[in-house]
Amino acid sequence: MAESRGTLEITVLTADGGVLEGATVILTGISRGSMTEISNGEGFATFSVPTGSVTNGLTPNPRERPYVTVDLRIILRGFITVSIIGEQIFPNQTTKQTVRMEVLTATPNELEKIIIIPEHQLYTNRKEVRLPEEDALPAAVTEQPRQVIVPESIRVHLGPPGANVQTVTVPFIDYIKNVASSEIYPNWPTNSLIANVIAQVSLTLNRLYTEWYPSQGYNFDITSSTAYDQYYVHERGIFEAIDTVVDGYFTNYISVKRRLEPLFAEYCDGANTTCDGMSQWGTVSLARKNYTPLQILQYYYGNEIELRTARVQEVAPESFPGELETGDVSEGVLRLQNRLNRIAIAFPAIPFVLPADGRFGEATALAVRAFQRLFRLTETGQVDRETWYRIQYIYTAVKKLAELGSEGEFPQTDTFPGRTLQSGSRGTEVLRIQRYLEYISRELGTDVVPAVEVDGVYGDGMAEAVRLFQNYYGLVQTGTVNEATWNAIVTSFYALGGGETDTLRPYPGTPLRRGSAGEDVRWLQTMLNAVSTVDLDMPMLTVDGIFGPATEGNVRRYQRNFGLAQDGIVGPLTWESLTKEYARITGVS
Repeated sequence: MAESRGTLEITVLTADGGVLEGATVILTGISRGSMTEISNGEGFATFSVPTGSVTNGLTPNPRERPYVTVDLRIILRGFITVSIIGEQIFPNQTTKQTVRMEVLTATPNELEKIIIIPEHQLYTNRKEVRLPEEDALPAAVTEQPRQVIVPESIRVHLGPPGANVQTVTVPFIDYIKNVASSEIYPNWPTNSLIANVIAQVSLTLNRLYTEWYPSQGYNFDITSSTAYDQYYVHERGIFEAIDTVVDGYFTNYISVKRRLEPLFAEYCDGANTTCDGMSQWGTVSLARKNYTPLQILQYYYGNEIELRTARVQEVAPESFPGELETGDVSEGVLRLQNRLNRIAIAFPAIPFVLPADGRFGEATALAVRAFQRLFRLTETGQVDRETWYRIQYIYTAVKKLAELGSEGEFPQTDTFPGRTLQSGSRGTEVLRIQRYLEYISRELGTDVVPAVEVDGVYGDGMAEAVRLFQNYYGLVQTGTVNEATWNAIVTSFYALGGGETDTLRPYPGTPLRRGSAGEDVRWLQTMLNAVSTVDLDMPMLTVDGIFGPATEGNVRRYQRNFGLAQDGIVGPLTWESLTKEYARITGVS
């Protein structure tokens, strides 16, 4: 029987990425001595290497190592020699190793650069048990969503967070290829590889979205420690099968339906370590049963997840909007207020900011001072970078956004939150219902529904107002807000004219499409519903601020009826046309 072989491709470049031809590449550690190649005019050298059994990489804990290792030495006059120890070659697979060579100087200790690739962690069973996130809590939301961005590069700390080790900046796509090559085997079924890569991308984007490490004062985005993040081996070789998969899926991530943030897609090998998330070895078994990548991910993370595509951008913008102080009016202030209101649910010493309207007034300053006092920051009532990122960190911690069991970030919506509100409840959902009851009381009279204090706390006064509202609308008088009462309050609020605007809105500046969320989508749905009153072909939409299939369907119907490109995307032409039609129907200008 012919022996199995694998391929090693070496690309030799200058430090800044130019092609270097003529380098001598010596491969050792194989059964028949050494092999030598000279890089060609494209800086390229290829080796065919004898390997072991193909089946060794398809089951956990095989008796034999599922790959062979070889050592490389790349020599070129005038450049620092590079030695790579432990390059991994799998049967019938290609490993791609890029070598960047630096010009030789007179410094004696620059005569050779050594790169050591440790044994694959699936073979050595070295994967650390993921540590729980540090408790951010001391002993003692309504906003435009942040976009999920794939940045051009990512900062990787080569060790645990507090270790005194190097931090390297590498292209995002190369980081994912490195992690995947370090975490999984290239001869796994393709659907298994895709599912694993998407989980790795999702975990990475969660770290970027939550600014988990920068919000703690670190100057990096992620670590190479599996106790905290994912395994990364700087400058290791990349397996071609993984290289191909990552090229196709590096912008895809997992999110729970209706939530905004990428899922913190925790995973483990599933054979020697277990966790609440995905089993890497389990994905192999499911792929063999013809599960698709999405079905594999849903098997582990639940049927409520969906796959989304992040936008590629040169640099992921940081959330810090600049220093904020009394008198400022901006979305940054609104984001600040909503974060403080969510933190106040867990820390009653912090007063709610009412109203959360994007205006930095005395209520916002009081909440900022309370936060600074509680978390031992200089008590100024103003928001500098340190205060902003401490707020971001605590907000992420109380919502568990950087954990698999995240509370989740949601766009503004009038949909029932999934939990009954009752005496003692606190939070943004309580605030919303209080604002609606306050409006209903003004419209119907305090003898029908008494006025309530809008403070985010479900007290006796609110319970009485809810009971009388339920009596007026023929509901069971419990004094609590279950799904039926919630929907009745929301319906009454809008039926009485609540939430109406008397001015048209300008185009938001970026196209709205499936997956978009926020106030601009709510206004889009409001305009489409106005058109639905005269166009029976367009069903009425739930105005929830979420651009889902129903909203997309009505956009396409509108575009068809008005001679626009039927792409289901609301760009400037569709927005302008729809605004004019809405104004004609409603008389709003």
